[in-house]
Amino acid sequence: MSEHPNIERNFDVVVIGGSAAGLAAALQLVRQRRSVVVIDSGEPRNAPAAHMHSYLGHEGVPPSELTAIGREEVRSYGGEIISGRAVDVSRIDHEFRVELAGGHSLVARRLLAATGLVDELPDIEGLAQHWGGDVVHCPFCHGFEIRDRRIVQIVTHPMGLHPAGLFSRLSDRFTLVLHDGVESDNPELAPLRTTGVTVMDEKVERIVTGDDGHIASVELADGDRIDADAVVVGTRFEVRAEPFASIGLKPAEHPSGLGDFVETDETGETAISGIYAAGNVTDPSLQVLHAAADGSRVGAMISSSLAHEDIETASRPSPVETYWDRRYGTDPIWSGHPNETLLHEVGDLAPGRALDVGAGEGGDAIWLAQQGWSVVASDISQNALDRIADMAEEYDLAIDCLHTDANTLDAFEPGAYDPTLTRESYSAWSGTCDRTCLSLQTLIFGVCAPVSAWGRVR
Repeated sequence: MSEHPNIERNFDVVVIGGSAAGLAAALQLVRQRRSVVVIDSGEPRNAPAAHMHSYLGHEGVPPSELTAIGREEVRSYGGEIISGRAVDVSRIDHEFRVELAGGHSLVARRLLAATGLVDELPDIEGLAQHWGGDVVHCPFCHGFEIRDRRIVQIVTHPMGLHPAGLFSRLSDRFTLVLHDGVESDNPELAPLRTTGVTVMDEKVERIVTGDDGHIASVELADGDRIDADAVVVGTRFEVRAEPFASIGLKPAEHPSGLGDFVETDETGETAISGIYAAGNVTDPSLQVLHAAADGSRVGAMISSSLAHEDIETASRPSPVETYWDRRYGTDPIWSGHPNETLLHEVGDLAPGRALDVGAGEGGDAIWLAQQGWSVVASDISQNALDRIADMAEEYDLAIDCLHTDANTLDAFEPGAYDPTLTRESYSAWSGTCDRTCLSLQTLIFGVCAPVSAWGRVR
């Protein structure tokens, strides 16, 4: 069995990371008519959580539901989402190449790192199995859900004292355990003790799970147990920056001392020109709403950067056209035979004027012309059209070639054609190889409008 060749595709922007920040940035960019692909490895930071909170308009929504909504919104404007993993980033001339696991690659003028981070829990038995449920770390994310319950906060770092005051206001049954990193005479503890918070200077041995599957207590090193319904713990964190290592983008130590982060300027650009970052990879404290807002802001900055570059060079480059020109600039890709669906649908029709949208190498256009149709073969790739023109000349056929982008609303003359053929040419739309990404507006006004009153879109 022959192996499929590795494919390299071109875009204006590649977004690495498909959660709130990455999708929000992509939405900004596609609405500026930029070609964008989002690479999503499916490992969001909030995956353990059943619901997200404090997101206006989406309160209590499961994280996966917000992601699904964001994906569809990006796709509705022609953006692409690829489930996969970026493994390496390199520079080629004035662009970047992103290598994907599996061998394919993407080339883009700008990159956005929205890869997020990984939370690292303290090494305490039983803690990980309740993470995102009975074990929480953020009073704003899940504090309300554990209100009035027996809350035990395990402190492992001085930063752990910062949220203690907030949690103490959510329940009058709040206990603070100084597991590590904070001495019992720390002056920040005095106000907490004054308000009735129990402070214990003890090591935690394990988290005890009850028969109902929820936390029952916190067991200390001396064997004593503190009854608990919920546990609060601070985490260390590590940003996901591995794909950028070879290009020299290295995370810096976070001021908190709890992990690292990617530094950016006010526009979201990193120390490497052309590479931007947004979301938790730049700030571990961001909730989902804040991460989305940051991604939206940085997406706008990237769009402005691209527009400025285009104006400076007096050009309107099309990564989609570059991609298809490259593919059609080599040996033939397809068989050259007409599509079987075309034969079935059109075989019994009287010849008229046909528009082949995304004609590719011309197998359908050639067949139609041989059956007596007046054919207009359209494609975004001039290389494809040149190949069709050569074949038409070889077979002594009259085929008009139209170099245009089917995604534009005025790509074709309204009402001029009997059928408009769309069966296998889907892959030319929005540079997509695996699905149709034409918006409904483009489909109606761009592809349906050229069809005469008696014609059909096929």
